[in-house]
Amino acid sequence: MEAVTGYASYALPIATALVGVWLLVTVVRYMRADGGTRVSMRQAVRVRWGWVRLARMAGLTVTDKTPGLLAQITAQKDGATPAPRILTPKIKVKPDQFGVIVRARTLPQVGLEEYQKSARFLADAWRCTRVSVLPDGPGKVVIRGVRSDPLTTPTTHRPTGRPLTDLTRWELGVDEYAAKVWASLANVPGVTVAGVPGAGKTSGVNKFVCDFAPSAAVQIATADGKVSRASEGDYADLVKRMFAFCGDDLDEANALFKRLVDLRKRRSAIIREVLGVKNMWHVGPSPEWPLTVLIIDEAHTYFREYKGSDPTTKRLAALTAENARLVEDLVKKGRSVGILVILISQKTTGDAIPTFIRDVCPIGLSFAQKTVEAAVAALGEDIRNWPDASPVTLQDPAYVGVAVMAMQGRPGYTRIRTPYVSDTDASRVADATSHLTADPDLCLDALLRSTGRTTPPAPSLTK
Repeated sequence: MEAVTGYASYALPIATALVGVWLLVTVVRYMRADGGTRVSMRQAVRVRWGWVRLARMAGLTVTDKTPGLLAQITAQKDGATPAPRILTPKIKVKPDQFGVIVRARTLPQVGLEEYQKSARFLADAWRCTRVSVLPDGPGKVVIRGVRSDPLTTPTTHRPTGRPLTDLTRWELGVDEYAAKVWASLANVPGVTVAGVPGAGKTSGVNKFVCDFAPSAAVQIATADGKVSRASEGDYADLVKRMFAFCGDDLDEANALFKRLVDLRKRRSAIIREVLGVKNMWHVGPSPEWPLTVLIIDEAHTYFREYKGSDPTTKRLAALTAENARLVEDLVKKGRSVGILVILISQKTTGDAIPTFIRDVCPIGLSFAQKTVEAAVAALGEDIRNWPDASPVTLQDPAYVGVAVMAMQGRPGYTRIRTPYVSDTDASRVADATSHLTADPDLCLDALLRSTGRTTPPAPSLTK
């Protein structure tokens, strides 16, 4: 008995100390948080404290008429009928910059559908601009409430300079609920990026380059139709990490496209013998067999139709027609050998990017557009059925850097806030990773020599 009394005398000081530590940690977290997160932390407290009452008003509770064991024993002693129990789902609340993430349990007759029906009521009660409810595993849902709109909140991205652990994952940004959005690049032959000038197209691709540059298993070439030299334009800070670059000169672009088609043919001829598979994505890219990315900015520069009977116009028309044929080869046949083409243009209508190229690209992003026809060309006919998500609604300056795309596994279209990467950070990453730049053709030669195989000559396209 004395021992129990002795332990009890320590209980209060220990409990007080634990509460003090918890309060200290909470205060430190609050002081170190940014302004938006502080508001969300206060919001999270209100959500926790008011949940039981709110759940009852929203119809998210269940009446259990079967009494528990303790209630049965008490009722038997008192000779009364046990009162039914009202069950309320348990929740965990986590604040962030934009609002709160609430993870909740389901109950009989209170499942995913019931939570989704109550989303608008929860948004009003929690003072959120919008609330989404998604499944979070068996018997669980995740409720995302955003207080401020992530789409109109500009974000920045500072590249870490470390290699990505997953080269199939392209982190695009956050959606309208501040959830991270990414696209899988595995078995993807092409990506189209559309949008009016200044909408954020090139900035989004800059992030791609900065994120993938630290990996020797990725090599990048660029054709930029906006400039004449590598020292000009949006890619001047990144060109050190590119094994090839050309401007708006059609002859130089034609030579680059031929070079990559030659690489595609060489890889196709030996992939089974060297890698032991018919599809590079079964083993993944490596420094010896890198994912080779061709970025074609202002793609219409290289594919436009020239009409005229004079010799100069005829020659240019022949060049652009051949450019289209070469890029078509890369998009249609380069997937299995690890070649990805990213085509960027203000509009992805058939006169800018030939439909036999555009329609083979499984991923399409569109920043702001001025016409519904341009939105349909970029995203497909189904965007007409989702007017609220149309890129035509993104013309306000607040939406610079916001893109729309169809996400696999999600109905309709998703709007994405892409982050801004500063020129200073882009230059820093390019300088730090320039030593990783290598010609994929030379990588293939080295791989063949290391395995004791003869190097097949590249099939020439100049004949």
